[in-house]
Amino acid sequence: MLTSAMMLAACNPGADAGEKKNAGSNSDELVIAHVREPDTVDIHNTTWTDDANTHLYGTLFRFDDEGNVIDGLVEDYKVSDDSKSVTFTLKEGLKFHNGNPITAEAVVSNLQRYLDVSHGTHLGPIESMEALDDRTFVINWETPFAPFFSNTTTSNAGGVLDTSVLDADNAGFEKNPVASGPLKHVETKRGESITYEPFEDYYWGEAGAPEFKKVTFRFVPDDETRMLEFKKGSVNVLTDVPPQSIKELEADKDVTVQKVLDAGNTYIGFNMKRPKFEDIRVRQALALAIDRTPIVEQALQGAAQPIYGPLPPTIFGYSQEVEDKAKDMYSYDKEKAKQLLADAGWDETNGKGIVMKDGEPLTIELWSTDEPAMQRIGQIVQNQLAEIGVDLKLVVKEDSAIRAQLPEGAHEMVIWQYGWYDADILQALFGKDQSTRMHWEPEDLNSMLVDASAEMDMDQRLKDYEEIGDYLVENSPWIPLFVREKVTAFRGVEGLHKHPISDMLIWDGAKFGN
Repeated sequence: MLTSAMMLAACNPGADAGEKKNAGSNSDELVIAHVREPDTVDIHNTTWTDDANTHLYGTLFRFDDEGNVIDGLVEDYKVSDDSKSVTFTLKEGLKFHNGNPITAEAVVSNLQRYLDVSHGTHLGPIESMEALDDRTFVINWETPFAPFFSNTTTSNAGGVLDTSVLDADNAGFEKNPVASGPLKHVETKRGESITYEPFEDYYWGEAGAPEFKKVTFRFVPDDETRMLEFKKGSVNVLTDVPPQSIKELEADKDVTVQKVLDAGNTYIGFNMKRPKFEDIRVRQALALAIDRTPIVEQALQGAAQPIYGPLPPTIFGYSQEVEDKAKDMYSYDKEKAKQLLADAGWDETNGKGIVMKDGEPLTIELWSTDEPAMQRIGQIVQNQLAEIGVDLKLVVKEDSAIRAQLPEGAHEMVIWQYGWYDADILQALFGKDQSTRMHWEPEDLNSMLVDASAEMDMDQRLKDYEEIGDYLVENSPWIPLFVREKVTAFRGVEGLHKHPISDMLIWDGAKFGN
């Protein structure tokens, strides 16, 4: 997994000391040019997590570089004989950013807030929680929930904040953000930046805390502006390097470029409540009409890997057998796509070359975000589907508008993505009362998903998800397109890098280059 997930094109930083150390307002400040500003640093209320807000939080568990779950705030745990209860022991001497101790009671309070505010689906069917002493707490589930351990490596489900700073309504965190992670909040300037400082009492690894006094995320959504700022040395780190700029930065001897395979897919989702997608032959025809090669090479400048099955190799539950089957079934085949449409009754053609059924043309609306790469992908798909007689209308919307309207089922098809670290994400996409994107919740699939999440034997879980993957491939409720490579560029900094599984920045021992 490590080999497939991370590729480094490393060069020795060679810019002069002034360029390296003067990106921020002073030589102790690391500056990061970042695309997206989080709506909030409150992890239980945010709609988006990435480097800009997740480092505020320590998590119950973490991933090592090979994708194994290891200790975080939790030092040890013990599973009951029936697998419905787990007793956790925290590390000794843990502190919140304000100096308050991180106790078992504080963790239970934090988890309860997550359940109350975010409904806590990633924590499973919790029946009760209790702090047994300062460092020990127990969670009891109605049924075993194996994904808890990998889910709580994320700040969403496993991040711990100090609930004592909240008001009576469980709110107010934005005014006084106190949590448990490697970075302590200093200042937020809405629409501009968020500044942190390394937290001295965090449980740093052998390399120790970073040498920076401040870490500032500057929010610069425009690709050209971010590149300009990075090249002139006003920022040290460039996240989400624009695909068209990757080769240029790789050729720069003063820049280190790191690529990490994303833990999720970009796909085209069908709104399965729409009658035009009821016939599986139509869905399969649309899938066969899409050639992923120009999508990856042209729209993404090669910074992605084509995928045909439901899971990427970075997620627990991935099956090479399922991926091979999906590739065999849905690799680009325009003539087979045309035949499937004809078999489904779309065997007439109007004067514009659009296939028809009962006198009605096959017109489909595809939503895309306003990200330039996604718009380019939409245009490529539009041209490819036109070759099999489909009139595709591309509709560009803001990210927030799509998020708000998908649960309402206002769309027909959408270019969208998901990301997580456990195949249980499929339950969030297709489980009962949870399919707000594809609006498809077959009872037999839901039963398989529930059983897989309760299976504590990891080998058997893999077999369960292989069966689930096969089911999804056979029924084609979506069209998986590619797994992106998240590309980050570093200038004048040593030791700072992205984790190969989580794609989060690792701060331990990082410093400015000499």
